[in-house]
Amino acid sequence: MLKIAGFIISLFLVGIILLRVPKENVGLASFATKSDILGSPSSAQRSLNILTAFGILIYFGIALKLNLTNN
Repeated sequence: MLKIAGFIISLFLVGIILLRVPKENVGLASFATKSDILGSPSSAQRSLNILTAFGILIYFGIALKLNLTNN
C-alpha cells in the first residue's frame, strides 16, 4: 500500500515540477499568461511552492517508513 502511495506521490511531484514555467523561456511564459490556467502568476507560484513542499515531505515520510520496515 505504501509503495503505491509513494509511486502516486512521485508522479504528483513530477507533474508539479513540470508545471513550473521557466522565466527565460518566452514561449512557455506567454502560454502561461494567456491561458490563465493557474490564476495569477504570483498566486500560482505560491500554490505550487506549497504543494511541492508538502509533496516532498509526504514522499520522504513514505520513503523513510518503507526503508525502516524493509530492514
